[in-house]
Amino acid sequence: MPGEKYVYTYDLHLFHAEKRSHQVVDIAKYPDQEVKIILFDFNKYPEYIYFTRKSRTCDEMDLCRVDTRTGEVFEIIHERCEPHFTEQLFECRILNGGEDILWWSERSGWGQYYLYNKDGQLKNPVTTGDFVAGRIMEMDTLGRSFVFEGYGREKGINPEYRLFYKVNFDGSDLTLLTPGDGFHSIDLAKNGKYLIDNYSRADQEPIAELRNMKGKKIMELERPDLRLLYETGWKKPERIRVKAADGMTDLYGVMYRPFDMDTTRKYPIIVNVYPGPQENFVPQSFTLDDNGNESLAQLGFIVVNVGFRGSCFTRGRNYHCFGYGNLRDYALADCKFVVEQLANRYSFIDLDRVGIYGHSGGGFMAAASILTYPDFYKVAVAASGNHDNNIYTKWWGETYHGVKMHEKKVEKRDSVVYSFGSKIPTTIELAKNLKGKLLLITGDMDINVHMAHTIRLANALMQANKRFDLMLIPGADHGLGSPYYVNLIRYYFVENLLGQRLDNVDMDEID
Repeated sequence: MPGEKYVYTYDLHLFHAEKRSHQVVDIAKYPDQEVKIILFDFNKYPEYIYFTRKSRTCDEMDLCRVDTRTGEVFEIIHERCEPHFTEQLFECRILNGGEDILWWSERSGWGQYYLYNKDGQLKNPVTTGDFVAGRIMEMDTLGRSFVFEGYGREKGINPEYRLFYKVNFDGSDLTLLTPGDGFHSIDLAKNGKYLIDNYSRADQEPIAELRNMKGKKIMELERPDLRLLYETGWKKPERIRVKAADGMTDLYGVMYRPFDMDTTRKYPIIVNVYPGPQENFVPQSFTLDDNGNESLAQLGFIVVNVGFRGSCFTRGRNYHCFGYGNLRDYALADCKFVVEQLANRYSFIDLDRVGIYGHSGGGFMAAASILTYPDFYKVAVAASGNHDNNIYTKWWGETYHGVKMHEKKVEKRDSVVYSFGSKIPTTIELAKNLKGKLLLITGDMDINVHMAHTIRLANALMQANKRFDLMLIPGADHGLGSPYYVNLIRYYFVENLLGQRLDNVDMDEID
């Protein structure tokens, strides 16, 4: 749990079979540090082991080399990144027997790659600019180049779309390999001369193209024939771009409408949310019914899914870390402002009938939203929500909200004792604000977000004398996602946002 005293600690042991020896290597630096061994060709270069050690406060990290013959530890790189490292994108590659080290850093505010020598001296930046260089796809140590994911470099393209680039170790010849406006996946030919580029968007069917390693299109390979789908009346969702609550930051998302909608009518709007911080789950590529949002819209709703500030690690450190120290509230104002903007933009959206739902972090956000803006949201469904992040996993709360390290000198032993503390605001503290309809859902076998989160919120609502609904799904783990669960959400919005009472006993599909 965040701030707990007893956490995992790490040792490094060297065993020499032929010498029948055992040596404990001194790798200590940060109290309660996290240690990870870096993948390296140890069979070819058995003289060294490489590892990273990161502070429990998640803002300092070192790359170290261990001499396996002596046990000596050499600190190659020391990096400080406030408020925390973005571990989903972090990369470190030990190349050419350790002569070259490729190191990912957000020191500029944008994730970029830097080339070091074996002694930790910076040779040169490899990638630069106001965009995020992401995970490495392919490494060519002989040609001294690599292929990597990139986000936000191309103007006019959603900065959350994944594109691919190639660059040389010295930073030269940065080449866009996948120029199409969409979210890309690639397969590289074994001869290194070509790639297959598959890309799509929420409003564009997948396209497969053959390209060379300069990004030039050789030919289109295929795209799906969806005529039968469109003949059923299916329609593509609409990509939307709106502003965050600061009035400046662009947010991107998708809007779903009823296929037979009448634009002269008013429709309730439902926001499907997930605030991150490690992901936002807004669909970037083509899908028929993302998270059931398309089918939910057919019941008579406008459904939107938008990424908020703090919810996406591919848009730079400032955007990703927006919610640091404010893990309960950071996405709430953006969400409300998004709905208000859309209502101003589209006359068919009824701002008096606003619903919100989500699962896991989205369930947490849905409950926090209706309890923070009780006059704005009329209906909320919160499934498997981490309503009390103080009893959620340590890495989540300490990384994304923060943890304080305290030092205490012990004079008798002439030493320092370290302790850590973390306190995260919860939705439980807001229970007294409830006015609308709230459905809490949890599985009793959830080993990710324990059902205690939901039970604690339910208890707080009862203590506040509030009426709400609670569904405990027997035998269900964190994923939920059964047809019963999906229809439970549909029924709740139809009954409470459309005002149509459904008296059928069986939980059937709703026409």
